Amino acid sequence: MSRVYKPLDYLSNGDVNKILESDNMNEIIRLPLSVGMNHPNWKYAQNLCVKLSKHEDARVRSNAVLGFAYIARTKGMLEKNIVKPIVLKELNENKEYGWRITDSINDINLFMKWNIGQKALNRGNVSGKIPL
Repeated sequence: MSRVYKPLDYLSNGDVNKILESDNMNEIIRLPLSVGMNHPNWKYAQNLCVKLSKHEDARVRSNAVLGFAYIARTKGMLEKNIVKPIVLKELNENKEYGWRITDSINDINLFMKWNIGQKALNRGNVSGKIPL
């Protein structure tokens, strides 16, 4: 499978709802990225990423965390009390996409001036358990 760069779409709330109701996994995987990068309402984007962080598919969950990073980068807004437990849970449990979650945490920390997950990241222990 070859990878081809495709810019992230701007999606209206209606577009988002249609994707959520569909079975198109490719669109669902990209959804938190598009909304995190392009949606004008950071809270709506954050809430969608929270919802997608509970998805059964590890790719969707890791992209939900990356969506948080995109929100931090483009809007400079996230609610730490909501985002931190989700991000740390994925860091502990989503081993297949630990590299993406680690990169996302680094971006969130940079743009939000937070310090979440640093103990595990400094140890290089992205696959081990860390306290929530």
